[in-house]
Amino acid sequence: MILLMGHFDSGGNLIIESSDEFPDDHSQVEIDVLVAEKIGDVPKGFAHSYLVDSHSRAVNQAYQEIVRDGGDENSTVIDNVWGVLVDD
Repeated sequence: MILLMGHFDSGGNLIIESSDEFPDDHSQVEIDVLVAEKIGDVPKGFAHSYLVDSHSRAVNQAYQEIVRDGGDENSTVIDNVWGVLVDD
């Protein structure tokens, strides 16, 4: 499982700032604590876990599910962890 965290900017882009890998059966309580520490009260904060085996697959899934399917064709994912722009 890959946990992505970040925020949405004013243009609707998803900015990925953190990526953590956990075993699929990892304690949800520990994940919630990590999310609270890193995201907390961040306006437009984003945290989501994906049952995939790599960071790039998680980012691609975030793009497919959150950005592209969100209907804003001008939005993208900016992956600050690996320095990648995902827009299709």
